[in-house]
Amino acid sequence: MLSIRFSGADLGRLRLAAEPDVMWETALSLHQLVRPDPFFGPWSRLARRALARAGLGRDVRMLTELVPPSSYFPDFLTPPGHTTCLETGIDTALSTGKERLRVEIGRLAPVAGTGPGRPVRFEGIAGGRPAALRHLGGALRRYHAVTLAPYAPAAAALARGDAARHARQVLQRGSEALLCGLGPQLRWRPPVLEVDYPVVRRLDLAGRGLLLVPSFFCHNHPIALADPELTPVLVFPVVRGPLWIPREAATPAGAELDVLIGPTRAAALRLLDTGHSTSELAARLCTSDSSASRHAAALRGAGLVVTERLGTSVRHTRTALGTSLVHGGG
Repeated sequence: MLSIRFSGADLGRLRLAAEPDVMWETALSLHQLVRPDPFFGPWSRLARRALARAGLGRDVRMLTELVPPSSYFPDFLTPPGHTTCLETGIDTALSTGKERLRVEIGRLAPVAGTGPGRPVRFEGIAGGRPAALRHLGGALRRYHAVTLAPYAPAAAALARGDAARHARQVLQRGSEALLCGLGPQLRWRPPVLEVDYPVVRRLDLAGRGLLLVPSFFCHNHPIALADPELTPVLVFPVVRGPLWIPREAATPAGAELDVLIGPTRAAALRLLDTGHSTSELAARLCTSDSSASRHAAALRGAGLVVTERLGTSVRHTRTALGTSLVHGGG
C-alpha cells in the first residue's frame, strides 16, 4: 500500500496532466514487453519482431535490465514533472547529477543481479560517463522509434479521452471527486489517498501538491517516484480500448524509417508533407531552430526535402522521394 497524505493546501495544488508522459510510457512499456498482460500481448509480439528486425537486441537487454518489471527502477529515467517531447525527456534524464545517478543505480544493482564479485553492468551510467550516457540516450530513442512511435497516436488519443473525463469531474464536483474516481486501485480516505502498491510506502505531500499523469502502459496499479523528496507525481492507468493497434503496424515502415534516419529526422520528414519554416519545424519537433535547420539540411542533401526562400525566411517541403520513403514505397 502507498499512502499519500494531503494537507488542505495540497488539495488546491492537485493537477491533472492532459496526456501521457513520454518517459513514463517508454519505461512502463518495457515492463509489458518483458511480461505482457494479455491486453498487451499482440503489441508485445509485434514489438519484439520489429526490434529483432532492427537488430536492437543489445539495446533491449540493457533497457530491460535498467527498467526491470519489479518494484523499483531509477527515478532519473522518468524526470519529475510532465514531458511530452522525447528529446526533452532524454536530455533531462541524461543531465542528472553524478551523485544521484550513483545512488539510484546502486539501488538497482541487486535487482539487476550484479552482486558482490560480479562486474557492475551500469557502472558507466552510475559514474556519469558521457559515452555511457550517450549510449543510453541512443538506446531509448531507438527503442521508442520501433516499439512506441507506430502506436503513439492511438494510445495517446485513448489517454487524452480518459484524462478529459477526469477533468470534467473536477469542474463539476471538485478535486476530491477526482481522487475518488481514478480507479479501483485508489481509495480516498481524507486526508489520505490509499493506493494498491507492491510495497509499503508513505508519501507526505507537505504542501507540494500532486501531479496526476494518465498512462496507457501503466498496468495493475498506479506508480510514483521512488524518492519522496522529488516533486510528487502519481502515474495512473487509463481505461483502454481494444482497437488501438493500427492494421498497418504489423509491418511498421514508419518504425524502420525512424531506425534508418533517426527518430527526430524521421519526425521532421513526416511533418514536411506541408511547408514549414525552420522555426515552425523546430516548435513541432520540440527542438531548437539551429537543430531543426541541421535536420532539414541533411534531408535536403539526401533529396528528401526541398527548401525555398520566401523573403527573409525559408520554407521546407518534402519531395516525392521523401513521401515515398515515408509511406514505404519504392
